[in-house]
Amino acid sequence: MRKQIAAANWKMNLTYQQGEQLLSDILAEGIALANHHYAVFAVPFPYLVLANSELSDSRNYFASAQNCYQKKSGAFTGEVSAEMLQSIGIKFCVIGHSERREYFGETNKDLAEKLNLCLGCQITPIFCCGEPLQIREKGTQNDYVEQQLKESLFHFSADQLTKIVVAYEPIWAIGTGKTATNQQAQDMHAHLRAVLAKKYGQAIADEISILYGGSVKAANAKEIFGMPDVDGGLVGGASLIAADFVQIIRSLK
Repeated sequence: MRKQIAAANWKMNLTYQQGEQLLSDILAEGIALANHHYAVFAVPFPYLVLANSELSDSRNYFASAQNCYQKKSGAFTGEVSAEMLQSIGIKFCVIGHSERREYFGETNKDLAEKLNLCLGCQITPIFCCGEPLQIREKGTQNDYVEQQLKESLFHFSADQLTKIVVAYEPIWAIGTGKTATNQQAQDMHAHLRAVLAKKYGQAIADEISILYGGSVKAANAKEIFGMPDVDGGLVGGASLIAADFVQIIRSLK
């Protein structure tokens, strides 16, 4: 079975002490993850060593960075490289989140370079894709996300591709008052898998975990995760509440 992943994205939230308490509260639940279940915590850079240490004794629990830079090293003040993340034992990194694309102008080409560096450092990228409201309203969302995959992923070999997690974010359904249905999530996940299958074959496409990043909450996680092509979630606000994220972890299929 494909890896089923509950990934928390803390974004720019919580103090060090609050983050430490949140991890402690979640781990206190003692959830023993199945072989195909992962719980991943994408925390701010200053908390990575803490998170990695706190999670290290729990099977299939991992710390993740929220970003890395697209160069190996150099005079890039304020940036963090994949090699730096590797040196402190980080195994995951979120790449291309919609907020990074929108606020920091990250392009598909930039993200391809980040993916290359992550894989070169044995870091599993969680590659984000998804369409904004105007694209969804025009009905061209399938072409839009297909282009994102092609420009950032299609230079990889099949073996390399299996080391990447994809996360679909319906940007139009986040903070707009509009709601993506479970069927809309499934339809896009199925389309993403079909795009991968056309390039790499169905067997490879069936190995790729595709997470849903559209306002997953404790109340809707089980139903969303139950869709056949949805392999867990990339969770924002609900991951900041211990009881909610615990329920989301328990909702993995």
